[in-house]
Amino acid sequence: MPERELDAKTVASLITDATAAPSMHNAQPWRFRFLSGPRAVQLYADLDRAMPQTDPSRRALHLGCGAALFNLRVAAAHAGWEPETHLLPDPENPQLLATVHLTDPVRAGGRLAGLHPAVSRRHTSRHPFSDKEVPEQLRTALREAAAEEGAQLTFPGAWHIDLLLELVRDAEGHDTLHPDRFDDVARWTRIGAADSDTATDGIPEYAFGPRKRDGKAPVRDFAGRRPVADRGTTAFEQNPQLALLGTGSDQPADWLRAGQAMERVLLLATLEGLATALTSHPLEVPELRRLTRDPLSDTGAAQMVLRLGYGPQGTGTPRRPVDEVLKMR
Repeated sequence: MPERELDAKTVASLITDATAAPSMHNAQPWRFRFLSGPRAVQLYADLDRAMPQTDPSRRALHLGCGAALFNLRVAAAHAGWEPETHLLPDPENPQLLATVHLTDPVRAGGRLAGLHPAVSRRHTSRHPFSDKEVPEQLRTALREAAAEEGAQLTFPGAWHIDLLLELVRDAEGHDTLHPDRFDDVARWTRIGAADSDTATDGIPEYAFGPRKRDGKAPVRDFAGRRPVADRGTTAFEQNPQLALLGTGSDQPADWLRAGQAMERVLLLATLEGLATALTSHPLEVPELRRLTRDPLSDTGAAQMVLRLGYGPQGTGTPRRPVDEVLKMR
């Protein structure tokens, strides 16, 4: 069988799907390079989009890039290519996070392609969820999805959820004592019609969701004290359904695996009709992050807190043009 060609339009389509991934404050800290000879896509960290105040180790940056990497794998499988992925392939170049070789054809029985419809539908929801519980069968499927990418997904019990919510409040208090931490939020939020309507990155005001009047759901208020027109307030759920994503160790390769696991869980949850949100606030303070894990579990390092439930799917946020993040060679 003659080898298939990868034209520029197809590569651009793959990168469009990759960049639909979530990232901290929607900074989109990634760059891609397509190598036509070896038929490979390289993923690079874009350090100009790092968060020096809230993510000095660049752990969250790696998670976002890992999520984009997973979307790329899904898109490749959907297009009929087998994505052979190598993390951190060059020790001399830590900004090169992964290389994906596109072999032909995709292996039979793979489940990546089945997640593709959720790539464009997955959005962070900053709205209230209902009290309807996520069925145990679906929780099991989400756990298995994380495990396929080398991570652990746990659903904390009542005492652990109370602890996580307390740590969220502690993180908010920490920000009050260290106002420079708001610099990253201010840089990546877009307030006002002119900025929101023309943004290609960051969180526009129309995606903030309503202010929380009541309830315990951990929903970050990206507006802070800045006025946002027509936002309104509402009650959120009293018993939020949270999941904790973790890894056995805590190195850059683990962060990339966690990002892929996070996105696999989010895409499956979206396909199953769940609304999803990410809560990184208590993980941005090292001393609080250490307290998030369940001491009785075998999870070594907490990487992300997920909020799951039934409710609005959320609002899409802007994306950088493909020609801004992709180089062809």
